[in-house]
Amino acid sequence: MPFPDIDPIAFAIGPFAIRWYALGYLFGVGLGAAYGYRLLANTRLWHKGQPPFPAKDIWDFAFWTMLAIVLGGRIGYVLFYNLPYYLSNPLEIINTLDGGMSYHGGMIGLMVAVILFTRKKQGNWLSGLDLIASVSTIGIFLVRIANFINSELYGAPTTAPWGVIFPTDPLQEPRHPSQLYEAALEGLLLFLVIRIFTHVFYSLRRPGLVAGVFGIGYGLSRIAVEFVRLPDPQLGYLYGTGWITQGMVLSVPMVVAGIGLIIYAATRKESAIRG
Repeated sequence: MPFPDIDPIAFAIGPFAIRWYALGYLFGVGLGAAYGYRLLANTRLWHKGQPPFPAKDIWDFAFWTMLAIVLGGRIGYVLFYNLPYYLSNPLEIINTLDGGMSYHGGMIGLMVAVILFTRKKQGNWLSGLDLIASVSTIGIFLVRIANFINSELYGAPTTAPWGVIFPTDPLQEPRHPSQLYEAALEGLLLFLVIRIFTHVFYSLRRPGLVAGVFGIGYGLSRIAVEFVRLPDPQLGYLYGTGWITQGMVLSVPMVVAGIGLIIYAATRKESAIRG
């Protein structure tokens, strides 16, 4: 299947070019905040009718979110994916034009931000984690679509009829569109699953449970896609296995933490659920 004729640059104003990748982050945060506002305003969804912070404060938190994602994503990429290079070239750490961003680092940054923000508002920080778990799939979906448009993070060669020939591939052979797999699994499907938990099972009334569902759902989805996604060239496959990737290794703790959160949320006594 030929690659769609989509310019990675959405539009340009004079010498300034706006890329779809940047818009993916921007609209991910904006739409996530709008959806988060609706969740926070619907107090009957939350334990004892108390969301982690008032709905009107979501726009302040959106600013925290953008900083946390960018800083966490960049620091995560430096630490997890290319530390030797950046130790030798420390000034390159601030050069984000090379595209080096780590999802797992961005998520850690986002978790720290929501915990600090929620505690500042004297809310339940576990409910804060539930909030970002409920909305972050929107951003994941949009950024993975942007990865596809950028012709980056593509998969291994395939004979499947939906294999895509990416313009940046030096071999010019059909490959798994792993970005679209991740958009579908980590973005769309996980959003629908979490929506069922929040609005059918009212799981936000058990602080930490929705965050646990997200951790398991994202971790398993990412691990599954990593089997057909090419690893970062500077790392390759780990431990000489020919199949274990850094993405898999970083996703396993998410699954374990998710299981722990669900067990904790489902078994703790009512008296222990406090802000």
